[in-house]
Amino acid sequence: MPARLKLDLHDIYNKGDEIDRALRAVMEEAVRKRASVIEIIPGKGSGQLKKRVLRFLDQREMKALYHRVEKDSDNFGRIFVHFRWK
Repeated sequence: MPARLKLDLHDIYNKGDEIDRALRAVMEEAVRKRASVIEIIPGKGSGQLKKRVLRFLDQREMKALYHRVEKDSDNFGRIFVHFRWK
């Protein structure tokens, strides 16, 4: 069963460098473990953290790693990053 990873950003929502480090680390872990999905929880708040996460995922080197991003329709404060491995 491929791994499902989870990253909750509530504790570091206002620490820009830590957010980027945490996102980069979870992406690297997903590649290493060949995870099927990462669940990222930026929380609901003002939406700024969610936008930051989506901008991070939209970078060319990050886009190359995953298959697609899904915004949870039931929970505004949650994003799924799906991977497809050969």
